[in-house]
Amino acid sequence: MGNNISNEVRAKVLNDALPYIQKYHDKIVVVKYGGNAMTNETLKQAVMSDIVLLTLVGVKVVLVHGGGPEINDMLKKLNIESKFINGLRYTDEATVDVVKMVLAGKVNKELVSLLGQNGGSAVGLCGLDEKMLIAERTYGANGEDLGFVGNITKVNAKPIKDAIANNVIPVIATVASDENGQTYNVNADTAAARIAAELGAENLILLTDIAGLLKDKDDPSTLIPELNVSEVPFMKKRGIISGGMIPKIDCCVEAVRRGVKKTVIIDGRVPHSILIEILSNEGIGTMFR
Repeated sequence: MGNNISNEVRAKVLNDALPYIQKYHDKIVVVKYGGNAMTNETLKQAVMSDIVLLTLVGVKVVLVHGGGPEINDMLKKLNIESKFINGLRYTDEATVDVVKMVLAGKVNKELVSLLGQNGGSAVGLCGLDEKMLIAERTYGANGEDLGFVGNITKVNAKPIKDAIANNVIPVIATVASDENGQTYNVNADTAAARIAAELGAENLILLTDIAGLLKDKDDPSTLIPELNVSEVPFMKKRGIISGGMIPKIDCCVEAVRRGVKKTVIIDGRVPHSILIEILSNEGIGTMFR
């Protein structure tokens, strides 16, 4: 699109966006950021500018991020071997330290800095701050010991609310601790869902590397635009929801059940997908209600 659009088109675009700007004004939107949109520089810039733009029109954006690829890179550099138990990463003491360092240090601060470069005002937080995310040790489906992998039991939203009250964008790294201060690696999607519920968010947006939920996973034209949470068990039985989509969709269901008005899985590979989702009636991806 670039600079070759006429002022007339530009005015129409803004005018069409107005009802959505009004609808979301002063509302909280939680964006879970990861995957391709995080590793591709162009997409990263688009996500950052989208968040700043939404903030400027009065939407209160909370950014929750993971950082799997960065963690893997750092483990490789440090020669720490990744051990998997039935496909789940075993997180030993050394690995959990790297997770904390990479997520709360490197990735978190880079995102805060990028938002700043795009004209936003952001603050980096992690689940350890003011005991924001309290977790307990969790085990695999068959009781496998996964090391320091946690399940969130409690969310203290105060540090997030304080940031929002100061018109600062909270950028949250998803590491948690138990009551004794032991650090745990927690799933970023789950953390985002729990945070969105705790904040009474209007919308939880999961940026992913797929178009949304597809009837046929190899055919993007079979996108399911809307799904009632009650249909999810049936979709799992039929194998439409399978593999890596299961935890993502469980998070959406959990968020909706806990009172988040709307949860969507959208394609982070599409530039400005967040704006398309929020400021138009197209909506993209799959919405859960």
